[in-house]
Amino acid sequence: MRQFELLAMFGPPAGTEQDPKAAMLQMIVTFGILGVMFYFLLIRPQQKQRKDQENLIKNVKTGDKVLLNSGIFGIVSNVKEKSLMIKIADNVKVEVLKSAVGSVVQKSAEVETAAPSPK
Repeated sequence: MRQFELLAMFGPPAGTEQDPKAAMLQMIVTFGILGVMFYFLLIRPQQKQRKDQENLIKNVKTGDKVLLNSGIFGIVSNVKEKSLMIKIADNVKVEVLKSAVGSVVQKSAEVETAAPSPK
């Protein structure tokens, strides 16, 4: 008997029962709205970020100053199909995957103008 009293207390008021089709439609609309919000808040920005990173990697050229994901700055000395040769110090070059490039700090034309010319 106690269970029925609790159901009556916390359930919908008597006489206001909703049509099952309307409840199903309301649930579908709610899930649809959540799906759209999930897409615009999580999926779309991540796709845009991945596309920007692929574009950045594709446009890396010899002479660009880059920052690797490991935190190392260097100048690109050679571009290969899947890797880059990076000059990180005098007479020190390392080969890294293109995917290790975090960002391009300076483009090759800017690096050449920023470097002091020998006299």
